[in-house]
Amino acid sequence: MRNYQKIIETLVDFLQKKVKEKGFKSVVFGLSGGIDSAVVAVLCKQAFGDNIHGILMPSLQSSTNSIQDALELCESFKIPYSICPLEKPQKAFLQTLEGLQNNPSRIGNLCARIRMIYLYDYAFANQSLVIGTSNKSEILLGYGTIFGDLACAINPIGNLYKTEIFKIAKILQIPQSIQNKAPSADLYEGQSDEKELGFSYAILDEIMLSLEKGLSKKEMLEKNLSKTAIEFVLQRMQLMEFKRKMPEIASLEGL
Repeated sequence: MRNYQKIIETLVDFLQKKVKEKGFKSVVFGLSGGIDSAVVAVLCKQAFGDNIHGILMPSLQSSTNSIQDALELCESFKIPYSICPLEKPQKAFLQTLEGLQNNPSRIGNLCARIRMIYLYDYAFANQSLVIGTSNKSEILLGYGTIFGDLACAINPIGNLYKTEIFKIAKILQIPQSIQNKAPSADLYEGQSDEKELGFSYAILDEIMLSLEKGLSKKEMLEKNLSKTAIEFVLQRMQLMEFKRKMPEIASLEGL
């Protein structure tokens, strides 16, 4: 059993050290109303006090509940924030890019990259560092937008599986409305991560943790883990490996 209180203290210390090392005094992060960004926001609040800024960036698809949950978090923890709706840039792209209107995945990627622009523009204008909000499950499965929500300067929760984020959130006393709702990218009404991935995070995380411990496929099957889920994780991790690496650069050694 991991000591999650100690992990919280370690992450706060990590944030303080890394931000200072990079020559910054303040940070910025996106707030979606979800549990990952909520945990990051509270960790940053503990690390930097009021030298933080959360940006709510609702898209045309965002639910009212998501916005309300993000606002409740900011009020509960006294987190400075601003709201930058994606409506105008999103509509401009919808009018420009053929086929975008009927493709939720493309719209999701587009919105993630617009949010990245907002965050980095704020960071540049205010001499702040962008803090990431992607968890280990999302990173390993490539369940995120490259140069979108995966873009950041440092990521305090990138070594925590999604199921662990819920445990951290409970200790941090994140609002129950955020803790209780199904994880969702908010791409459309009723959308959820687990429906889209096809398996619960509990199953996916157990498989990824087993792989981390060096268990073979045979050993995982002996633990009664789903063969279909194991194969999904193995294939997805391999397919999405490019998202976890810097761009490949051609070697010209000896030429």
